Amino acid sequence: MPLSSPVENAVLVEQQGPVLVITLNRPDQRNALDAATMSGIGCALTDAEHDDAVAVVVLTGAGDRSFCAGLDLKAFAAGGRPPLPVEGPGLDVLLTRTYPKPVVAAANGSAFAAGFELLLACDIIVAADHAKFGIPEVKRGLVAAGGGITQLPRRIPLAIALELGLTGDSIDADRAYSLGLVNRVVPGAEVAATALAIAQTIAANAPLAVRFTKEHMHAATAADTARQTVHARLPEILTSADAAEGARAFAERRPPAWAGR
Repeated sequence: MPLSSPVENAVLVEQQGPVLVITLNRPDQRNALDAATMSGIGCALTDAEHDDAVAVVVLTGAGDRSFCAGLDLKAFAAGGRPPLPVEGPGLDVLLTRTYPKPVVAAANGSAFAAGFELLLACDIIVAADHAKFGIPEVKRGLVAAGGGITQLPRRIPLAIALELGLTGDSIDADRAYSLGLVNRVVPGAEVAATALAIAQTIAANAPLAVRFTKEHMHAATAADTARQTVHARLPEILTSADAAEGARAFAERRPPAWAGR
């Protein structure tokens, strides 16, 4: 029986042996990230990090349309600023550092913007064959500061990362697989089972050896300095007129009128 997130059932948490399954639970909103969802993910990951009974985390979304559509821009437009976690930890638990335990993503559908950045923060990605991926922030006056502009060039060739980042266009699951961005592409109905099987294989291995391997593989291609630089400059983007206009235009379903500031 899944355990519900403490915040409005925005996130569901279920323990399956040594694997903790975290499910973004806003299918009608394409699992877009509002404050409650970010809090639910952060709390679940924090609890799992300190729980010896959890060896591996699987992160997925409810429904079959979207893994995560990114930041809830309608909430952004209504509130005038990006939604922050209601309480406690948020996405920073996963996005701003190397999370110590293995995380397998079950991308049940498409992932864009911050939703795609969640995937980039995972160690292994199983994608549904109908999924699409991208960082369209530049189309909304924002930047992919949660890992898109620092992690994507580590995962795929720089020229392709630049194309995705500068155009805001997306790629499909097969293209992502050919680039080495995702580990498996399977029919949508098989995504959860495939991700869980990989997680169970990892969980059967020696915990210290698994953590050591993950830590030092990530350290070999660390981008901590780049992350720090991006986060130091992020406020000038988030508080810009263009960021607010991008959210309003999205909510009002019209082309944005950029001010360049």
